[in-house]
Amino acid sequence: MVKYLHSMIRVTDPDATVDFFKLIGLEEVRRFDVEAGRFTLIFLAAPGQEGVAEVELTYNWPAGDGSEPEDYDGGRNFGHLAYRVENIYDTCERLAEAGHTIHRPPRDGHMAFVKSPDGISIELLQDGKLEPKEPWASMENTGSW
Repeated sequence: MVKYLHSMIRVTDPDATVDFFKLIGLEEVRRFDVEAGRFTLIFLAAPGQEGVAEVELTYNWPAGDGSEPEDYDGGRNFGHLAYRVENIYDTCERLAEAGHTIHRPPRDGHMAFVKSPDGISIELLQDGKLEPKEPWASMENTGSW
């Protein structure tokens, strides 16, 4: 079992981007401000598609030290595709055995990141809850995701 969840894009002006997608017919379905990580997540969907096929807007807040905000060039504004899987450990094991690097291992039993052969980040999210287990719980991140 696998279920498509969302695609993520990074934005520099969340209000302007939400207004743009409203013109297409998408609606804001939920929003999270994450103070500890200094970012905001905004989920958009077409009417009736909430939780089925969504766009996640990620707004990384400007640095607290007043330095320049992030600039997204070279396609970095596109973040990832996300899929819910039946067993994240089995899925990651299959990917690793096939020679793919698990860039963000599922240490928590909930979330992992891997890249496609073309370098597209794929987020894997566990359907339900699994307890953390080895070797995943001790694995470090590898590269970027």
